[in-house]
This record gives sequence, C-alpha cells and structure tokens, in this order.
Amino acid sequence: MISLIMLGSVINYLTRSTLSVAAPTVLKELHIGPKEYSWIVGAFQGAIMLQPICGYVLDVLGLRFGFAMFAIAWSLINMSHSFAGGWPTLAGLRALLGFTEGSANPAGMKATSEWFPAKERGLAGGIYNIGASFGSMLAPPLVAWAILAYNWRVAFVITGSLGLIWAVLWLLLYRAPDKHPALSAEEKNYISSGQEKHLQGDGSRPSILHILSQRNFWGIAVPRFLADPTWGTLSFWLPLYLSTVRHMELKQIALFAWLPFLAADFGCIFGGLIAMRLQKHFGLSVINSRRGAFTVGAVMMLGVGFVGFVQSPYAAIALLSLAGFAHQTLSVTVITMSSDLFRRNEIATAAGMAGTFGNAGLLIFSLLIGGLVATVGYTPFFVCLGLLDLVGATVLWTVVQERKTEGQ
Repeated sequence: MISLIMLGSVINYLTRSTLSVAAPTVLKELHIGPKEYSWIVGAFQGAIMLQPICGYVLDVLGLRFGFAMFAIAWSLINMSHSFAGGWPTLAGLRALLGFTEGSANPAGMKATSEWFPAKERGLAGGIYNIGASFGSMLAPPLVAWAILAYNWRVAFVITGSLGLIWAVLWLLLYRAPDKHPALSAEEKNYISSGQEKHLQGDGSRPSILHILSQRNFWGIAVPRFLADPTWGTLSFWLPLYLSTVRHMELKQIALFAWLPFLAADFGCIFGGLIAMRLQKHFGLSVINSRRGAFTVGAVMMLGVGFVGFVQSPYAAIALLSLAGFAHQTLSVTVITMSSDLFRRNEIATAAGMAGTFGNAGLLIFSLLIGGLVATVGYTPFFVCLGLLDLVGATVLWTVVQERKTEGQ
C-alpha cells in the first residue's frame, strides 16, 4: 500500500513540476516575463491552498474513490496545458491543477494513519514523501527529453497520461485495512493495536471550526507556513535560477536540477529514522521525537543561506541539495504530526488545512521573488530560507501539546 501511495505522490509532483522545467522554453516562446511567471505560479499556489476542501471530500467520500477522482482530474488538466497560448491561460490551468493536486497531501496522511501504527508512521510518512522529491527529481530529465525530442506541449501530455494510468491502479488495488482481502487477522490487529485509542474518531464529519480552535493545529500550521517556501523555490524557481544566474543551458539543467530532489529523497527517510531512533534510544515520546527531527533539519537548512555567495555553480548545486535534504527531513515530520494529533475522521481535513498555510507561505515567497528578483537578486531569498525553519522549530516546541487521553 505504501508503494502505491508513494507512486501516486511521484505522479502528482511530476505533473506539477513539468512547467518549472519547461519554463525557460515556455516563457521564451510565449513571451512571458518573470513577473507574469510569478502570477502563474501564484495561481497554482493560491488554488492549492484549498486543500481543506480536498481533505473534507476525502474524509466524507472515502479515500479510494475520492483520491482517484482527484487524480483523474489533475491528469486531464495537466494535459490541457499543451493548448496554452499565453500567460492568462496558463494561470487558469495552473489554478485548476493546484486545486486538484492539493488532494495528495491529505490523502497520503489519511492512508498512512489507516495502515500504520503510531511508532511506524514517521518512517511510513517519509517513504510516502519520497514520492514528492522523486517526482520532482524525475521531471528535469523527462521533460527536457520531451522538449528536445518533440516540444514542450508534448511534455505535458506525457506526464499527464501517467496520472491516468496510476488512477486505474489505485482503484484496482487500494482498500482500507479492514476491507483488504489479502490482509490477515493478525496484521489487522497489529495495525489497530498500535494506533492511539483516543484518536480513533466516532465516524462523524470533521468540523473545520473545531480544528481551528485547537492550539495543536496552529503548532503545525505555522511551521509549515515557514518551511514550505523552500520546496516551492526548488520546484518552481530552480531551473530559472540555473538558467539566468548560473547560465546553464537546458541540457545542463537536465543534468543537475534533479540533484536537490535526489537529496530530498534521502531526507524523507532520514527524518523518519531520526524520530524512530529518538523514541527507541532516548525514550522520547512520539511528539517530542518528531520535534527533535524537525530541529535537526532546521539547523541543516542554514546551509542554503550561502548559495548566493559561492562562485562555483557546482557548489551552489551542492548547497541546494543540502537544502532539499534538510527540508524533507523536517517537512516529513511536521506533516506526519497531523496523524499524531487529530482523530481519524479529521486527519485529511487537518492535514489539508495545515497544507493551506504551507502553500500560503510558498505563495507569498514566490510572489516576492517574482517582484523583487530583478532588482535584489536571489541571494536575500536564500538567506531567508536558511533562517525561517529555526523560527518554525521554536513554534513547534512551544505551541504543540501532547494529548495522551481524550480529555487532555
């Protein structure tokens, strides 16, 4: 199941990264400037902030049919990018893509909460989140090949069609643990016995106002607001940065732009392993182990602040790769915490709402880059990325409260 979920995440991030890799070619052919491109990116990020709606739909309709519906939609919308003739059309399509692709994070959290006991959810979440970095890693060589062999419009058709294939696999293979025919009674008991009893839920529909009233929600939402600009910068601005500042051609971008996402793959696993080791060897609780892993990632993120000060483009790639590793180390832990702090019937909605704040941070940061990069360059933004997660770690330690029983 976790492999199937991870594959869906790969497709999700491959499709959303298609435009960023194709951006130097698309912007040149359609006569689009950096400011208009920031609006296109902003349309995606503004729409993906509607994740709570996706999460609510998944909680109400169920994961199997709900996630398949969203996957089919984002695949068709991505393929429709091939018909774009200017930035307004691209912005509209990106908005639709952002809304439908916003289902991936709440769906992943809901699936890991259903299929894994609490002690394994951090590592399971890390494996699932490999899909995000692997999909982004796969985009540069695949999209560059499609552009060089055909054109940028074909690139969108290819990546979109992969999503349709995955949606069929999801409908055929996914079932909840209590309904899966291949799962033994022993395995079902292992999963259920390792989950928090006070988070089982009563089957009622989630209340957005109730979630917003909890300090634990803000304890994970604010760190996501501060952390997600890093992923957005790597995903949407890295190819343009390498092209305009480091003067790399498309073939060079295809060779190097995937490296931060490869590093991010290892960060996904590293974050989950740190949390498990802190629990096993130091006796920390699940929540404190997650906070510890986030803090380790935040300290490593300081390295990205030096990207603009190094002369060698290869040193810059190395520091950006460190940023990818560090970001996923901390990101996977705070994302997973939605399954540690909220009831089963609230997880997808809560994860979606936290994702809204993450994408709001990404949107603001991206618009600032688009509006200011021509005058101040990229360096101040890299410095900011190196510091924001330390603030996020402080919030995580001071705001989130552990709840061991229902009344606490």
